[in-house]
Amino acid sequence: MDGGFSLRSEAAGAMRTVLVSAENLQLTLKPEISQEEQALTHTNSKPNETHKAGNEDLKEMLESNKESLKLEAMKRIVGLISKGKNSSELFPAVVKNVASKNIELKKLVYVYLVRYAEEQQDLALLSISTFQRALKDPNQFIRASALRVLSSIRVPIIVPIMMLAIKEAATDLSPYVRKTSAHAIQKLYSLDPEQKEQLIEVIEKLLKDKSTLVAGSVVMAFEEVCPDRIDLIHKNYRKLCNLLVDVEEWGQVVIISMLTRYARTQFTSPWKEDGVFDENNERAFYDSDSEEKKGQMAAKPYVMDPDHRLLLRNTKPLLQSRNTAVVMSVSQLYWHLAPKHEVSIVTKSLVRLLRSHREVQYIVLQNIATMSIQRKGMFEPYMKSFYVRSTDPTHIKTLKLEILTNLANEANISTILREFQTYVKSQDKAFAAATIQAIGRCATNISEVTDTCLNGLVLLLSNRDETVVAESVVVIKKLLQTQPTQHSEIIKHMAKLFDNITVPMARASILWLMGEYCERVPKIAPDVLRKMAKTFTAEEDIVKLQIVNLAAKLYLTNSKQTKLLTQYILNLGKYDQNYDIRDRTRFIRQLIVPNEKSGALNKYARRILLAPKPAPVLESAFKDRDRFQLGTLSHSLNTKAAGYQELSDWPAVAPDQSVRNVEVIEPVKEWAPTVGKSKQAKSDDKFYSDDEEKDEEGSESSGSEDSSSSSSSSSSEESGSESEEESSEESEKTSSDSGKSSSGSEKSSTDSGLEKKKKKRTKKAPQRKGKPNAADSDSDENGNGPVAQASSSSVESSTESDSEDDSDSDPPPPPKKTDAKARPKVAEKSKKEVSLLDLDDYSPAPTNPPKSSIFSPSLLSDLEGLSLSNVSSTMPVNTSPFGPVKTYELLHHMTGKGLSAKYHFPRQPCLYQPSMVAVQIILTNNSDHTLEEIHIGDRSPASLNIHCFNTIERLDPGASVTVPMGIDFSDSTQAANFQLCTKEDRFNVSIQPAVGELLKPSTMTEPDFCKEQGKLLGMNETSATVTMATANASSQAINKQILSVANVGVVSSSQSNFHRFAGQTVSSGALVLVSLELRESSTALLTINTEKSVMASMLLRDLKQALAQA
Repeated sequence: MDGGFSLRSEAAGAMRTVLVSAENLQLTLKPEISQEEQALTHTNSKPNETHKAGNEDLKEMLESNKESLKLEAMKRIVGLISKGKNSSELFPAVVKNVASKNIELKKLVYVYLVRYAEEQQDLALLSISTFQRALKDPNQFIRASALRVLSSIRVPIIVPIMMLAIKEAATDLSPYVRKTSAHAIQKLYSLDPEQKEQLIEVIEKLLKDKSTLVAGSVVMAFEEVCPDRIDLIHKNYRKLCNLLVDVEEWGQVVIISMLTRYARTQFTSPWKEDGVFDENNERAFYDSDSEEKKGQMAAKPYVMDPDHRLLLRNTKPLLQSRNTAVVMSVSQLYWHLAPKHEVSIVTKSLVRLLRSHREVQYIVLQNIATMSIQRKGMFEPYMKSFYVRSTDPTHIKTLKLEILTNLANEANISTILREFQTYVKSQDKAFAAATIQAIGRCATNISEVTDTCLNGLVLLLSNRDETVVAESVVVIKKLLQTQPTQHSEIIKHMAKLFDNITVPMARASILWLMGEYCERVPKIAPDVLRKMAKTFTAEEDIVKLQIVNLAAKLYLTNSKQTKLLTQYILNLGKYDQNYDIRDRTRFIRQLIVPNEKSGALNKYARRILLAPKPAPVLESAFKDRDRFQLGTLSHSLNTKAAGYQELSDWPAVAPDQSVRNVEVIEPVKEWAPTVGKSKQAKSDDKFYSDDEEKDEEGSESSGSEDSSSSSSSSSSEESGSESEEESSEESEKTSSDSGKSSSGSEKSSTDSGLEKKKKKRTKKAPQRKGKPNAADSDSDENGNGPVAQASSSSVESSTESDSEDDSDSDPPPPPKKTDAKARPKVAEKSKKEVSLLDLDDYSPAPTNPPKSSIFSPSLLSDLEGLSLSNVSSTMPVNTSPFGPVKTYELLHHMTGKGLSAKYHFPRQPCLYQPSMVAVQIILTNNSDHTLEEIHIGDRSPASLNIHCFNTIERLDPGASVTVPMGIDFSDSTQAANFQLCTKEDRFNVSIQPAVGELLKPSTMTEPDFCKEQGKLLGMNETSATVTMATANASSQAINKQILSVANVGVVSSSQSNFHRFAGQTVSSGALVLVSLELRESSTALLTINTEKSVMASMLLRDLKQALAQA
């Protein structure tokens, strides 16, 4: 019995599945279920329950334990929704799957919830708690998805919850979540505009975000919620300009549009015609006292605001963007903001867009048409790009025709008219008519070709095509008005063709010409009127009006011949069906036929009807479109669209530019300018010094002073250790310390001791404890790598990698980092722990000055002589900082007029930005006079992100100074070109990074290395067989050669024939894994795993060369 029941149940289930499948396939089943089917299901099902059976099946699938079934059910449900079918009864079953770990399933659930949330608010509120929990999920994508759906549930009652979620997301560690919160701001504002003030606070916070992922979205929110709050942009203006190149494409469009409006309110016009334009505004300061300028006192020179120039310089590279909207945005920015002689740089980019789809062509051509009216010279060199192709649609052809007409001048008109002759023969009648109008415009604009154009148009009157003939007549009529006395023959010719022309507008135009110039064709005009009187009732309304006008004018000039004809026509018009014609007839009769009622008006009839009329001006349809901002919908439609924000006029006086100044960290300002002088004043009074002073002086010691310099730089001004200067330098030191790999071997160890044991014994320890949270958070992102070099055991390595994982949370890392810094012990053999205790009261290092060796290459020879026998297997990590520091020439003293410059890469984290590579420049004055105001000038490319050293006010003869810089090479070996300037001169210099200097060390255990290597196979793996030099057979020699080429960390290996090294790219943080497998007969397999395939091949080449040579 049970068996029979189960069979029936299975059959019923199968039947339901078939019904659902049929519904999805849109098959038509019979509406009624047979008796057998009813018996099988033990139900009295009605026909309308078929759909319910299908939903029951979907519910069962959603409640299944199998992810695949749930996913299939959700796909079907979304399919039903797309067909417009109601699936709201599945809401409870769907909501249960919100917590699923399957991302695909979760996405479909979110789509469903967004669809039914607004109309089923009570059911939607059931899922709010789930989303609130998901907002705390460790996965950033789940947090973002939860916020996205929460903000899409348009239920007013949850506005406070949405506001809270947006505020939390705005401070999230993940830029992706912060980006989503910016999107949610717009949704919440449209739901409840009363939240505007709170949302502005969130926007203000997000505008300060340095992530390129967030920038575009928050500016979009700004434009939507508070576009008038320009004050929020002031402090972020320069940051937005600098981030622009790296923002995603649609974000770039929004930011450029906003910055265009901002610039029009903050800068003065660069288009002043009475001013002398000074293009190199940076030089204006130096040139202001020159005699040249004194002679031009009457014309005040225009000096562009540096921020104005910054915007133009940083948007220029985007003209090469693959996104047409970005190119169009930059073009309109240059059109509205740039000096007139600079606008032409956008021309080539706009012409390039004409190869795109016809929709893009249409918008671009509209904008070019507007631009070409005011500045013909911009597009003249590219005139051939606007020639019409047979495959172009009509609207594209018409726009190209418009542009060609705008570009026409005496030099190129013959070429353009030849093109037009071909276009007139086109099968596209609308285009042919537009061409004739274009010929007419050329004839009026260029007097030299007026006769030629008229003759050509008269020839077209013999054309078989009525449209061409009609348009020619209309254009000839307009042209004849400019020179009526000379062209009576043309009027006679048109009168002869009148009977063959059927287009009403053309007939009306000929009649108007006859009436207007009837005195010049006295014999022809009355005859034409006679013919018109015969066909008056059959003509179109526009022709009838012109017949009445012709009759009135002939009555006034030749009443003997035309009096009866005129009365006849006026009588016909009096009873016409069109009231306009009836009214015109009555008016004309009273005007020209004198009687008792007409009074004095008929005395002026001749002056009214035959008054000289101004010639029509043939203008471009795009003449007035420049009142709208280029690239906008309003410009395209030629009418103000909803939401359009007009560009303001340039201010007469520029507002205060200091509002855009952002406070710079004090240490960077204080010590750089004075470094040249303080260096030489150092004494050897005391050996031990404050950490801060010693670290600072060590970082400044120049290569020219060698070991004596490094020794003297270790001495300090202890008397000032408690001063404000010391505390500010302390903050800088902490930042740099947090990222340095073995920057001062014993000093770092002591720092570790201070962190753990000696907080209460010195005043500097509390400072170090409090400050690193801010400073270390930066260096954690880019500094964990270098710290990681110094791992001495796999346990310590794993601790360090934990620190790297938690780098986003500020408090934990400092103790771990100091542990790592305690490891680099080169000079100590047997008493590592003892030295930590002995020197606990003193932060500095012992007598050996290895710390300054990072900056003083001259100490390398001393360090190479130290015994390394006791060092652990991870010793090569220490080798990196003590390896031969290569110094490169930046500027020769002959070229630099006495100023010479060298640079090297200290392989330490950059203090200014995590994505920058630290560079140290040694400036030397080889001349016999003092050099003043040494600073960095222009850079190339313009988008290059450089943190310049502060201006060195004075450099005495023979003195040298070491200054730090930061350069974001964007993981590229492309040279950073910039100008090194003094008060009198500018020198173009270039820093070319070796590929190994674009890396920073990363710490990981051997299992972690193998795991990450497994993820970077295929196209992400580059390998080659290397023939090793005999001198590089030992482990230490291999490590030394590898570290001399690349700034990577050593990974401890359990196999003697395997050497592994790990690093990250400084700019993007992409993992770079280097492994060397030793084989027989002095060969080895060198493998590099990284996403950066170009870097990998360059690094492989350099490493092969290093390992092959002794």
